[in-house]
Amino acid sequence: MEAETRDAAERGKGLAEVTRPANSVLAGVATAVGAFVAGWHTEPAVVAAVVTALGTAAGNSVNDYYDADIDAVNRPDRPIPSGRIHRRDAAALAAALFAVALAATVALLPPLAVAIGVVNLVLLVVYSSHLKRLPFVGNAAVAFLAGSAFLFGGAAVDNAWDTVVLFGIAALVTLGREVVKDLEDVEGDREMGARTVPIAWGRKYALALAAGSVGVGVGLAPLPYLFQGFDGIYLAAVTVASVVALYGVAVSVSSPGRGQRTLKAAMAAALLAFALPQVF
Repeated sequence: MEAETRDAAERGKGLAEVTRPANSVLAGVATAVGAFVAGWHTEPAVVAAVVTALGTAAGNSVNDYYDADIDAVNRPDRPIPSGRIHRRDAAALAAALFAVALAATVALLPPLAVAIGVVNLVLLVVYSSHLKRLPFVGNAAVAFLAGSAFLFGGAAVDNAWDTVVLFGIAALVTLGREVVKDLEDVEGDREMGARTVPIAWGRKYALALAAGSVGVGVGLAPLPYLFQGFDGIYLAAVTVASVVALYGVAVSVSSPGRGQRTLKAAMAAALLAFALPQVF
């Protein structure tokens, strides 16, 4: 009985881990920030934030399902390659989360939000099953999904337009980070036949693409302050996030792992910068 209880606890922990709870919550927060920027209405904003978190969790589970073989090389400690859960467990969890997210979106949100939500849910699956192993296309899909969290929040409160710049900043910085992550994962990706940017086009091109994408995203960062009424708190916070992002790109030249973690920290700081003007 004790062994069964321990196994069940490990399985539950593994199921939670494949959803990447921190990333899923951050995606939901991004949607809530988008709703704040666009004009907060509590019910649709909360629904959209929860839907984003559930959809992201489902997408992460699908990703681990399809990446089990690659993860056995790159990240053997993850739940599926480590044997803590089966691939079918991740698939079942993803299906349940997708179903709840889709039902809530269709039943409770406006038409544009429904359109964005449905496209994103489909893209989450297609990315993991087909797009991820294509050079640039998979990176662009993730970038779109990250940025569209803000659009989805705006659309939920019938004002997606005010979130377009946030979409662009988030998408561009995410694109850079995704390319850097591919640099980190070259060994396992090459073994499994994936054609990521560094494998298909070379390391130098990948670094140049990451630097250019992050650089343009950083260049867009002041626009909400200049044209959308964001205050000095935003400008100060987003400046810090921009410096961290640029440092992350520089570090990626010698250490892609450290670079992508730094870029992830910069994205979290940027999310805080977007949120602060709505709070104070």
